[in-house]
Amino acid sequence: MVFRPFIKVEGVSSRDFRAQKINLPDYTAVIFTAKTAVDHYFRLCEEARFTVPATMKYFCTSESVANYLQKYIVYRKRKIFASPTGKLDGLQSQLVKNKNEKFLLAVSDVNTGGDASYLESLKLDFSRAAMYRTVSNDFGPDEAFDYDMLVFFSPQGIESLLKNFPDFQQGDIAVATFGAPATKAARDAGLRVDIEAPTEKAPSMAAAMDAYLAKSNAPAEGDEAPADA
Repeated sequence: MVFRPFIKVEGVSSRDFRAQKINLPDYTAVIFTAKTAVDHYFRLCEEARFTVPATMKYFCTSESVANYLQKYIVYRKRKIFASPTGKLDGLQSQLVKNKNEKFLLAVSDVNTGGDASYLESLKLDFSRAAMYRTVSNDFGPDEAFDYDMLVFFSPQGIESLLKNFPDFQQGDIAVATFGAPATKAARDAGLRVDIEAPTEKAPSMAAAMDAYLAKSNAPAEGDEAPADA
């Protein structure tokens, strides 16, 4: 098993951020959907020489993201809200209670807009700010590509594969995808999806791979099972 990312995250430059016409001091609350967003929000604040006030409110889509704020702020002295569902709609009651705040939604450049649409449905005053982007993590000319299985968690990973290897032929290479967007991107690219997750029987990628390998290694009908099976 090799962890070789097909994509990587790069922060939006201060210049590109200013082009979005976002004035950081105007906002009294920030919405984070990922730890990466937390990193780049505080980076851009530092580059803009903006000191985040102690009164800032933070709305996070998971407890993990909320706890990550401790890297930048004194956690116990701040107003922090975490979604119990892992999604933005889990924060609905807190968002509505704070509807008089001006929210900043920190996202990537490829954010599909679903979160923004949800905030609009709640009639909140917010702005969407792209603070980081996902780019292809290119392979070097001497880098080996001898894998029996490729595992993808996003459409961007599929795009990177085809960018690096425009003449890619799948052959016997198994392709695994996690989530409907990645699965659709793989099939649209003409790839054969051998492993798909999450499903009712395989809620995680690890479970889906385990089931696939167990089936692949099972003795064929009529063959004798190994003595130590």
